[in-house]
Amino acid sequence: MRRAALIAAVAAGLVMGAVQPVAASGDLVRPDDRRLVYEGHWGRTAEAAVTVNSGSRLGFRFTGDSVHALFDVSSITVPAQIHVSVDGGPKRLYAVDREDIEITAAGRGPHRVELSVKDVFSRANRWTPPLETGVVLTGVRGRLLPQRPVHKPRFAFYGDSVTQGVMALCEVNTSDCADGTAAYPTLVADALHASLTQVGFGRQGVLRTGNGGVPTASDAYGWNYAGSRADSDRHADVIVVNQGTNDTAWGPAEFRAAYRAYLDELRAAAPHARILALRPLTGAHADDIAAVVAELADRRVEFVDTSGWLSPAEGDFNGDVHPSAQGHRKVADRLIALLEGAVSHDHHA
Repeated sequence: MRRAALIAAVAAGLVMGAVQPVAASGDLVRPDDRRLVYEGHWGRTAEAAVTVNSGSRLGFRFTGDSVHALFDVSSITVPAQIHVSVDGGPKRLYAVDREDIEITAAGRGPHRVELSVKDVFSRANRWTPPLETGVVLTGVRGRLLPQRPVHKPRFAFYGDSVTQGVMALCEVNTSDCADGTAAYPTLVADALHASLTQVGFGRQGVLRTGNGGVPTASDAYGWNYAGSRADSDRHADVIVVNQGTNDTAWGPAEFRAAYRAYLDELRAAAPHARILALRPLTGAHADDIAAVVAELADRRVEFVDTSGWLSPAEGDFNGDVHPSAQGHRKVADRLIALLEGAVSHDHHA
């Protein structure tokens, strides 16, 4: 009966011309639609696109004066925070605490939206569904436009709370103080016009499990979250590893074996990538990381000595471990200098 009524209504609409999309609503675009361009680790199906990582991004184009980003927040206890920029304008901050966030624009367009994940709180469950935090996009309602594929160098950054941008803005471990978009992975990728995969898990190491139910770096690698396989790094140009800060409870022998296994895992997944193994900014396991890299004897794996990059006296940290936004900028500038010549050459070669 309801189906018959629906068919009748559609037929009436066709006759009367009422099927033109309403400006304020438009079509529902599902999360796996090609008009939505994702960067980072997103588990994508027709029902939802899910990320648990600060720094992940979504871009799309639309016409009209507004579009609606739709979310599932049914299991969320600590809402993620996102930045939304329209047409390259200022970033507007939202908490993903509702099912519908309207994004407005001046004029008819076409407009360009970039949604970037500022923070997914590291201490809530963000690994095993039902997730207590994360971004669960169920669609976009509006008049979306196709996007031409853009071929960029591919950068992937793997690490802990430093890579996540925890405490980048202030000295408290909250989402308000964290900003993955102010952390060095985003800054480096943007400066070098690269696509970005930014995966940072608070408290995680190569031997230590992370907060929020996240496994060790090796066990988490290759997954968006439990049960959701991540896109392959096979075509990555650069992989930056910042691990070891949270592994100080383990001695050199155990750490070296685990760190070596992790680098082997990355190399197997990304046979052509240049891999930068950073000395943790605290100096933790610095000698061990340098020794592992030397032992590998792979000219495409480099130990990056970060000694002296940051200074507590100059305000480069919030607390003892986490760089401030200023500190992240300094780290980014050093990495940009290391990468800019080689990446453009490698990518166009």
